[in-house]
Amino acid sequence: MSSDTFITGETKRTVDDRFRISLPAEMAQAITDESGETMLTKERAGCLSLWKAADWQNRQQQGVDLIKQKIQSHRLENRWDEVQRLGRLLSTRNRTIQLANRSRCTIPEGFREFLGVQPNQDVMIVGAVICVEIWNLEAWQNLLEQDMPEFGTLFKDLSG
Repeated sequence: MSSDTFITGETKRTVDDRFRISLPAEMAQAITDESGETMLTKERAGCLSLWKAADWQNRQQQGVDLIKQKIQSHRLENRWDEVQRLGRLLSTRNRTIQLANRSRCTIPEGFREFLGVQPNQDVMIVGAVICVEIWNLEAWQNLLEQDMPEFGTLFKDLSG
């Protein structure tokens, strides 16, 4: 994401019969790159994230290139199980999508189960500064209960 982007806000939306969610227009604009693409990613159980596709792909490619270098220099010889595990997660973690009319996002199969929602169920759309998150309401509430008591310390640490 560009350094001038700072996405915040919280909005409840309903997943329709086709697993579509309408995003707030300003959030949709913040996570759509020049080619009109958005990256949908699995973050944690009950949460999906939306990023500008080009930004996400560049950041991920940098990490993949470092891992390739380590493989080529035989620095991961004793860690093949971890390399395979990473490969499986990379293979299923993200998908490039395009938002439809009215900033509508369709949640594809495989991502629906990870988010843990059904049609006509509410989700929370949250601005997470550098991306937009779609939360299962129960998972969102659990995260807030866990993280909110540390808000002041976190804000002070990051802004100080």
